[in-house]
Amino acid sequence: MTAAPSDWDSPQVQAGVRLLADVRAEISRADAKAAVLVGVLGLTSGVLAVTPAARGHRTPPPAAAPLWWAGAGCLIVSLFALLLAVVPRHGSTRWEPGRPLTYFGDVRRAVRTGELTAALTATGRDPLGALLLALTESSRITARKNAWIRTGLIAFAGAAVLLPCSLLLA
Repeated sequence: MTAAPSDWDSPQVQAGVRLLADVRAEISRADAKAAVLVGVLGLTSGVLAVTPAARGHRTPPPAAAPLWWAGAGCLIVSLFALLLAVVPRHGSTRWEPGRPLTYFGDVRRAVRTGELTAALTATGRDPLGALLLALTESSRITARKNAWIRTGLIAFAGAAVLLPCSLLLA
């Protein structure tokens, strides 16, 4: 049995489809931002690592060492946070027979259990339920990615202040 056309054309389902497209686009933008920031972080780290060596310094002087090490720590935190932002995330819920399919992991599980046809039928019967599950998971993923990007930017800003200050004291 398939879903009635009115189920797929309902205002709720259409609004859900638009929201899901927006959330998935935001996930892509978050990944792109984080990837660019990782590149900038690598470039900045390289410049900051070479600068003391170019000035003949192997280690920072005692007055500048705390600033330098704090800045280096901020760079490491920033790198890990931005890498965590680009790590692929998948739904936290496990698909089981009777539930609608919401993303590719659900399809893989349905294929492994031999339930793909039944799962597609269940998804077709309740498109709004499937959209609600997909929106919930995608929104969670987006929020996590943006939180890691925010953490990475804050740590990078700390490094951008601390490292040059340590060079001024050197």
